[in-house]
Amino acid sequence: MKAITYSNYGGPEVLQIQNITKPTPKANEILIKVYATSVTAGDTRMRSFNVPTSHWIFARLYLGLINPRRPILGMELSGVVEAIGYKVSRFKVGDEVFASTLNSNFGAYAEYKCYPETGAVALKPSNLNYLESATLPIGAGTALRFLRKGELKNRSKVLIYGASGSVGTYAIQIANYYGADVTAVCSTSSIDFVKVLGPKRIIDYSKEDIVSWGRYDLVFDAVGKINSSQIKSILNENGKVISVTNNPGNITSEDLYEIKHFVESNVIRPVITESYKLENVAEAHKLVDGGHKKGNISIVVAC
Repeated sequence: MKAITYSNYGGPEVLQIQNITKPTPKANEILIKVYATSVTAGDTRMRSFNVPTSHWIFARLYLGLINPRRPILGMELSGVVEAIGYKVSRFKVGDEVFASTLNSNFGAYAEYKCYPETGAVALKPSNLNYLESATLPIGAGTALRFLRKGELKNRSKVLIYGASGSVGTYAIQIANYYGADVTAVCSTSSIDFVKVLGPKRIIDYSKEDIVSWGRYDLVFDAVGKINSSQIKSILNENGKVISVTNNPGNITSEDLYEIKHFVESNVIRPVITESYKLENVAEAHKLVDGGHKKGNISIVVAC
């Protein structure tokens, strides 16, 4: 099968397409024929080993001290179950699924992926295609888990910083659903893009100082770039700050089924701005490295 691999940390050029052995599912695994995946900021950080200093040692041990231990990137996917192990009971051949591979050694940049049936995998939303479904697990899953951690249902005024990224676009939609008064923060070039998602207010961070942003019950830093020393100035009494730099816990199949319900109830919808073929995934990484990715970037693996 075809897969995009990397054997050294570095720029997008380290990503190479190779023919490797097609995996065979174990007793408790399903074999997914991958139809689509995505390029997330996490993929590019792993490829380049651009991680926060505070996480450097842990990241080296997890990802590989000198060279990558997990040679195939890709954190989310959608596809069809092609085969199942003899102990599998939750899925059958032909099921259309979507999954997060964060806790399954990544590997979505390939034509096939074996996956534990008890992992973060679920039947895909019936009203989305494979490209759209493949951008849900990480972006929507991360937004859902962090907003849950921030006790969104009990917060009336919510600020989402980094509103134009994958996590931010889903966070706006989820917060709107729960009736929050949503303020979105983004760059000048992203204002029109974010406006269609329905926040009550949009702030251009390049033109307004943080002290003038107002006060909020919940601040969600969806890109991990807010100056933490200034956040207190925009919090109401008992206000809370959550950031993607912290760990919200693992995305689960239950999270994916909740996301599936949101999608099928027209609560959230993926926003895809770019799409590439698997063999051109390095080009997608270059775009993300530029730092101004809007929404989601999908990767076509199979037609």
